[in-house]
Amino acid sequence: MAKPRFSSLRALQSDPQADVLIIGGGINGISTFRELALQGVRVVLVEKNDFCSGASAASSHMIHGGIRYLENGEIRLVRESLLERNRLLATAPHFVKPLKTTMPIFSLFSGVFAAPLRLFFHRGGKPQERGALLIKIGLLLYDTFGRNGGTMPRHQFFGRKKTLETLPFMNKNVKYSAHYFDAAIENPERLGLDLVTDALAMGGHARAINYVEAVSFTAGKVVLRDTVSGDTFRFEAPVVINASGPWTDITNEGLGLKSSYLGGTKGSHIVLDNAELLEACDGREIFFENSDGRIVLMYPILGRVLLGTTDIPIDDPNDAVCTEEEVDYFFDLASHVFPTISLDRSQIVFRYSGVRPLPVAGDLSPGVVSRDYRIVQDTIEGGQKILSLIGGKWTTFRALGEHLADEALALLRVSRHQSTIGLAIGGGKGFPVTAAERAQWVQDNKGSLSAERADQLLTRYGTVALSVMEDIAQFGDKPLTHTPHYSVGEIMSLALREHVVSLSDLIFRRTLLGFVGEISLQSVSEMGSVISPILEWSEEELAQQVSLVPVERSQRSVLR
Repeated sequence: MAKPRFSSLRALQSDPQADVLIIGGGINGISTFRELALQGVRVVLVEKNDFCSGASAASSHMIHGGIRYLENGEIRLVRESLLERNRLLATAPHFVKPLKTTMPIFSLFSGVFAAPLRLFFHRGGKPQERGALLIKIGLLLYDTFGRNGGTMPRHQFFGRKKTLETLPFMNKNVKYSAHYFDAAIENPERLGLDLVTDALAMGGHARAINYVEAVSFTAGKVVLRDTVSGDTFRFEAPVVINASGPWTDITNEGLGLKSSYLGGTKGSHIVLDNAELLEACDGREIFFENSDGRIVLMYPILGRVLLGTTDIPIDDPNDAVCTEEEVDYFFDLASHVFPTISLDRSQIVFRYSGVRPLPVAGDLSPGVVSRDYRIVQDTIEGGQKILSLIGGKWTTFRALGEHLADEALALLRVSRHQSTIGLAIGGGKGFPVTAAERAQWVQDNKGSLSAERADQLLTRYGTVALSVMEDIAQFGDKPLTHTPHYSVGEIMSLALREHVVSLSDLIFRRTLLGFVGEISLQSVSEMGSVISPILEWSEEELAQQVSLVPVERSQRSVLR
């Protein structure tokens, strides 16, 4: 167990009270935590696993407006999503980048008659791909809502000839293609960690800890359990926020509140090491609607291709895994767009699945269930107030956190005095945007490191790289034997500063080594040996940590 976490846990046990207790350290719980910390509220965030390890770790790595939500009539959500997308491009430029997106289109009028049914009655009839006319209307609205003061280019439409000239691997039956810009985030988990760090830096009134879960409610207090040691203790807060995503109803039941707010759907993805598919994508996201109504994406990321997603109703979020049937489905999708490119399971370096925390929607098909969020207030034993979050997506986490925090502030009768609009996040503070600014930053801060190495650290961490460089100066920058683009000092810095409890935290969330498939038994063992002294693991604990990391490609289907 890491000394910093041990100290945090003991401090929480010795002072088990706050104004607000947030249960759930996914992106929306973390965002709310930051909002309340900024207002000076005594707030505690607990997460039963690692920060951003559940649904927040199972995203499509997109920061987008949700063009398809227009057809469902969710105009407010699209407006907000585009506004927040543009804000994140400015406040988190170290992680959130513009991404050119292409939609291949195989018909002109398909979906025109079903669209009004979806818009007004949330019924779409037989699922089908959307045609050029419908997509054109949607993109005109998208431009209107989200051009960011004219800085985002307007969409373009190409005919078949120009489409195939631009994307020669494309299915020759394509009739049109639409091109527009959204945004992507390569490492969303690190952005969540930046938000936690920012909040903690505001003072001792804000506390956060991972691997602590809420298990029950008794005598006016929430019973918390440290999942590492098994120790339990009682915590008191007049306002409890349930931001546990797909586990919201399960958490409420533990607190003595029977609720049926969630009716989530499973979304799976696979990450492929396929050079030909990577070339075919041409540095852009390929985004389209399959004939079954599901949204499909192919996104080049870190030399790999991310392929997803599914939208399957699921009862228990703990059962979410990427199945072989879903893999077959993804392969069929890829062949529909790029029929000459062959895929096989040996190319899969990572697979994952998560559950969207959607509201209960009866017999509605998954594709038309609202992606918007809402907040429900309940009162339980002794007048305890519980705010349950239903819904939420990565793109709108700041706005959602703002709204949820304002609900808590109203219950506390405390006024907001500071906004997070325009507030830079973590390594986005002072991040050099232009090439000239970047070169100057590297020159000013590289110290004894090479310019190339300093630039690499800036890419990985934003301006937070300065703290990593300080630790490297202390521990050295000797490259790891099996993952030489990371060093001993860099890995030790992550273990010291970033709430690492398990080896999986390091491999799958503090780095992207697991995501891109750059792990083996040898590399995992080496990294474990490096951080073991920092985390004070015994030889037996180290061996157990190594054994829990799925190193074989066929086994990489877990998030935690």
